[in-house]
Amino acid sequence: MTVQRVLFLCTGNSARSVLAEATLRAWAGQRFEVFSAGSQPTGQVNPFAIAQLQADGIATAGLRSKSWDEFADAAPMDLVITVCDAAAAETCPVVFGNFLRAHWGLPDPAAVEGSAADKAQAFAEAHAIVKARLLALLALPAATWNDREALKQALDRIGFVRPDDQRA
Repeated sequence: MTVQRVLFLCTGNSARSVLAEATLRAWAGQRFEVFSAGSQPTGQVNPFAIAQLQADGIATAGLRSKSWDEFADAAPMDLVITVCDAAAAETCPVVFGNFLRAHWGLPDPAAVEGSAADKAQAFAEAHAIVKARLLALLALPAATWNDREALKQALDRIGFVRPDDQRA
């Protein structure tokens, strides 16, 4: 399998997309080149995202909130995965290009109000979902990566995976 270029995309690029980027980069070895971006980046990674990644032993050096404009002239992506929460009426960025698109929506932990413990719990729950989905992605058979339609179907199924199930 060739190296797959993956972009996790959200609006603010401060929480969910960063959790996905850092985690897949840590777990994937040389199989993936991983990025994240936002259509309206906040300009900083949420400190609770950094704390969650560090708690899980995932490197955070170099993570930053950035615009998808940075990738306009970059090498083409193979996969673009949006992680915004359309169920909460959050606007997901619309992207065009010759890549597979998938939507892995999940609630925005950065939108949680309350105590620091409440916020940390929201980030832990979001990261648990991200990790379950990335494990399903990494478990896809090599043959799936060679069949664009099968890969698209698998990516769409993965968007519904939760930490307590095995439906990829």
